[in-house]
This record gives sequence, C-alpha cells and structure tokens, in this order.
Amino acid sequence: MRWTVPNLLTVSRVLAAPGVLFAFLLLDSPYADWIALVLFVSAAITDYFDGWLARLWRQESAFGKMLDPIADKLMVAIGLLVLATFSVGATPLYLIPASVILTREILVSGLREFLGEVKLHVTLIAKWKTTAQLVAIGVLLSAVPLAHLTGAEPRPARPSALVEPIGTAIAWGGPTALPVWNWVVISGLSLLWIAAGLTVLSGWDYFRKAMPYIQHREK
Repeated sequence: MRWTVPNLLTVSRVLAAPGVLFAFLLLDSPYADWIALVLFVSAAITDYFDGWLARLWRQESAFGKMLDPIADKLMVAIGLLVLATFSVGATPLYLIPASVILTREILVSGLREFLGEVKLHVTLIAKWKTTAQLVAIGVLLSAVPLAHLTGAEPRPARPSALVEPIGTAIAWGGPTALPVWNWVVISGLSLLWIAAGLTVLSGWDYFRKAMPYIQHREK
C-alpha cells in the first residue's frame, strides 16, 4: 500500500469515527460536543476529497477502494450510536430511521461478501444516501453545541415524542428551548428520515442487480 494523500485521508476518516465516541467518553459537555462535531464534519468532508484527489492525481488504489466504503459505514454506525447514547435517546422519531439505515448497511455488506468476486458498482443513489446520512448526523451533532451558544439547556428527548405536538416533541429542549434549537433538531431528524428513504432505495437497487448472480449459484 502506498501512503498517498487520498489514502491518508481515508485512514483519517477511519480513525475519526471512534474519536467521536471517545470525545464523549473522556470529556464533559460542552467540550465533548464541540470536539465530536468538528471530528465528524472534518471526516465527512474528506469523504469527497479522497476520491476526487485520487482520480485527479491518478492515485487510485485497491487499498483505497477497499477502505473507503468501510470508513463511511464506520462513521455512520458510530455517529448513530453516539446520538442514541449521548444526545437523541430512545425516541421513535430517531430510532426508526437509524435502525433502517443500519439494517440496510449490514444486509448489503453481507450481500457483497456472498457475491465475492462479483463487483456491484456504486450507484448515484448510493452516493446520495451516504451524503444524506453524513449530513443528517452532522446536523444532529450540531444541535447541542448550538443550544449552548444560544443559552438553551438541552434535555434528553422523551419517549412520548410521537404523541406530543411537533414543536415540543422533536425539540430536546422542550418548550423552553430557543427557536433555533427547535429548528436544528427538526431539520436533523427530517434529513435522517430522507437518508433512510434513500438507504432503502439504494439497498433495493443492489439486491435487484444481485438477484441474477444469486439465482445462477442456486442452479
């Protein structure tokens, strides 16, 4: 493996994913919230630049192609875990799309392993879903730091979120939170549901394309 800039960026993304978790384990709020946000956003930006630079400088490698999707999945999985544990909590509005995303990623990973040498090319919708996932998680991670900046005191979301009025149900700060706090959380959860929809579509597309190979092996 060559330690090219694109490969270094991909490796940095792999390291940043657990770094987001350790920020919350080792530090108190608001330092943990800010460090986790900066790590995640910085790593998410490299998701675009590592591939772009590899193509621009003709430094594409088997190592980069192998590690890039793994880095994306690590960021998404750990980001969702961190939000469920330290920020959003066990609310259906969050857990449903998060579970859909994780289920799809595991199923497609298993499908790729089963197919072995058969390569299913990354589709445009798959790139959209990864972007939507990273943006949604980034927005939700920014909610607590923004709450501190605006003076709101974030509280864990309540399990009864589905039956409360939308203005207070989605906002972790409840009716006492400032409007910007409400809208950040609403936007983040909306983006997460959009990401879940794109995740389902891309997963179905992969399985549709894989079916001929699966049926051929059953003969």
